[in-house]
Amino acid sequence: MELKRVFDFLYHQASCHTKYDALAQKSMGSWKNYSTSEVIDTCAAIAKGLVANGITAGDKVAIVSSNRPEWVWVDLAVQQIGGVTVPMYPTIAVEDYQYIFEHAEIKIAFAEDQSLIDKIVAATEHQPLEELYSFESIEGHKHWESLVSMGTNVSDTTIQDLRDKVNEENLMTIIYTSGTTGRPKGVMLSHSNIVSNVLGVAPRLAVVHGEARALSFLPLCHIYERTALYVYLYLGVSVYFAENMDRISENILEVKPNTFNTVPRLLEKVYDRIVTKGYELVGIRRKVFFWALRIGHRYDPNVEQSRWYKYQLRWADKLVFSKWREAIGGNIDCIGCGAAALQPRLARVFWAAGIKIGEGYGLTETSPVVSASIINTKDIKIGHAGKLIDGVKVRVAKDGEILVKGPNVMMGYYREPELTEEVVRDGWLHTGDIGELSEDGYLKITDRKKEMFKTSGGKYIAPQLLENKFKESPYIEYIIVLGEGRKFPSALIVPNFEMLEEFALQHHINVSNTSELIEQPLVRDLYDQEVRFFNKSFGQWEKVKKYQVLDKPWGVDSGELTPTLKLKRRIIHKKYETAIEDLYIH
Repeated sequence: MELKRVFDFLYHQASCHTKYDALAQKSMGSWKNYSTSEVIDTCAAIAKGLVANGITAGDKVAIVSSNRPEWVWVDLAVQQIGGVTVPMYPTIAVEDYQYIFEHAEIKIAFAEDQSLIDKIVAATEHQPLEELYSFESIEGHKHWESLVSMGTNVSDTTIQDLRDKVNEENLMTIIYTSGTTGRPKGVMLSHSNIVSNVLGVAPRLAVVHGEARALSFLPLCHIYERTALYVYLYLGVSVYFAENMDRISENILEVKPNTFNTVPRLLEKVYDRIVTKGYELVGIRRKVFFWALRIGHRYDPNVEQSRWYKYQLRWADKLVFSKWREAIGGNIDCIGCGAAALQPRLARVFWAAGIKIGEGYGLTETSPVVSASIINTKDIKIGHAGKLIDGVKVRVAKDGEILVKGPNVMMGYYREPELTEEVVRDGWLHTGDIGELSEDGYLKITDRKKEMFKTSGGKYIAPQLLENKFKESPYIEYIIVLGEGRKFPSALIVPNFEMLEEFALQHHINVSNTSELIEQPLVRDLYDQEVRFFNKSFGQWEKVKKYQVLDKPWGVDSGELTPTLKLKRRIIHKKYETAIEDLYIH
């Protein structure tokens, strides 16, 4: 069948890879499966209810929920009648909901639970929605199944006629970027944008079509995981939704997935936990563990290794790395990693352990993938974001900015024509990312154009390069490099509190809280050593001259991180204004 609209992937699965577990969610302690035919029938039933509710082509429907089957059903149902879905993060503030609901002109919304219902009601107080449905059964609120009941008199023919009228160039979704600065912008993506991206990405997913399982835990309201979902539908990959972020480890062992998507920070946390376990070992077992890590850090999937190295790697695998694979279910064929650059040493050690990490690059504005690793052929270059997918072109401007052209480039920003014209010129999307495209086709991203800064001495600093290097320290969870218009770069450091507590235990440091812990002389010496060590990788003008170790973690809820765990630099600068000034006064 011809694949032009996103919902076509669902019917493609029915014709090529009918699944008993197209979607799955854990409920009451066991996994509940939904077959391909059940998904098709449920989507059609919701579509009928939407029609009965007066939703027509072009109307905006909000989805505010964590990942679950209902999210997918509503998304695909809205698409089939020509509607436009507006997904939103469950974690954003009421003020953000209010802005998006008003700006996007939302007609009806679906929310997961009571807490989100309350936030939406507060946000729409002055401009009420036509209807608000819940995914969970909540007394006093309309459940999504009541919408299905409304549509019983709408015929199958009516829905089919509406499907046939949906054009590939029609607006399919508006995604409001969380962003690291400023007010969110509504990225308009058409069916064609996303379909082209799915077809371009699918050949890079190294799994068995029709048989593989994926665990989904990154938010579906982000285009990264959402496009991946459509790839899974297309390839017949079963999608199991993790219960929550805290239960991922348990869910992996239960589902035994062949693939999943993640962001670098989660892989860094996995690696840090592994290293922590290594420090708990004693004697020969501890020596073997860290010997295996050293072997892994030298691995390169794109280089033919010596016989001696291969011999050592086999033993490292037998004694150490095989246990890593067991901890992630034992069936992983590949892991997709995006949203930020992955530390090269982590990519090397995971590949050495037989855990194939495929890095990629993209933006919400590019649906999202621009480039991706080619895992099947080991066409991997560590430290790069793979090669361009079919149909996408990249040009590097004189100032190093990555420009993108292709069928995946957005329609524009909703109700923001001037902003659209600023970033899309002559068909080229100006990404704001700095990078390079090698002669052999590998794309490498080095920094954000807007995040680079100049010291008062006139020297340019690329903070992400420094930050990614410093995060190789097991004792640093997050770091932000500062210094715009200042004499030298400085930094705020958020400790890896788990590793720091282990350090305190080993050195018999007894304190009652983290504020006291970071002031201990041994801890201060530890961070001095870490900063000196990683400063060696940079020029004299780039080195972090002063820093402050913070006593509290950063998170999405507390405002310092985006949902994909990127730094919200503007928020951090404002929140720690006094601490930053102190770095340059004292």
